[in-house]
Amino acid sequence: MILAIDIGNTNIVFGVALKNDWQKIWRIQTDKSKTADEFEVIFISLFMSSEISIAEIDRTVLSSVVPSLIRPFREMLNNLFDHFPLLVEPPIYSKLPVEVLNPYEIGADLVADATGAFTKYKMPCMVIDFGTALTFTTISKSGEILGVAIAPGLQTALKSLTGNTAQLPDVQLISPPSVLGRNTIHAIQSGLVLGFAGLVDSIISRTEKELGETLTIVATGGLAEVLLSVSERIETIDQNLTLDGLKYIAEVL
Repeated sequence: MILAIDIGNTNIVFGVALKNDWQKIWRIQTDKSKTADEFEVIFISLFMSSEISIAEIDRTVLSSVVPSLIRPFREMLNNLFDHFPLLVEPPIYSKLPVEVLNPYEIGADLVADATGAFTKYKMPCMVIDFGTALTFTTISKSGEILGVAIAPGLQTALKSLTGNTAQLPDVQLISPPSVLGRNTIHAIQSGLVLGFAGLVDSIISRTEKELGETLTIVATGGLAEVLLSVSERIETIDQNLTLDGLKYIAEVL
């Protein structure tokens, strides 16, 4: 079985796959202060509660956009398993089916996203990852990562808004009943949820216009579902895309 781990700025998502099936996927909060021993306790506890044997894991693959957590995770994984984890980083990019431009300037999660999308959809596509940052990764039909656009994520924008204004409350990120907010909560939801839908659709349209071709749009990340009903362009939500990309990388390297 393969253990795939994606360390993000807000959450750490990891799962165990047997062939093409995910046996279990977990999501825990990213905590830069935790040690390898503390992460080891968490992993052992989750494996035991899901009745998954550590001895059955024969490959592990790790991607991280939090550099300070790579060392404790490597130490933790070395303690748990009798093999070294495969780290998704620039030295391995030339062996992937996607072509990575400026390898030291792109997040490992976006490389995993692109790998997952290219191997699953086999056509020009854009991956929109709704995480701490909102990222748009465009991949050509031949597998070249053509470029990336980055904006603040929905939750990041909300925290910035409520954290820097004295009278605006934290709200649930759902679509409001109307673009015309008749109370403070609906006003914030209108500006953020509907505003971000416009941002998403605009980036897609501008990218397609520049490329002169239509893209398959795949959304992933925790808040992708929020935009599905209000975006005119999001076609598919694939919540396991990043882990699927990591699993593929572990299988071929």
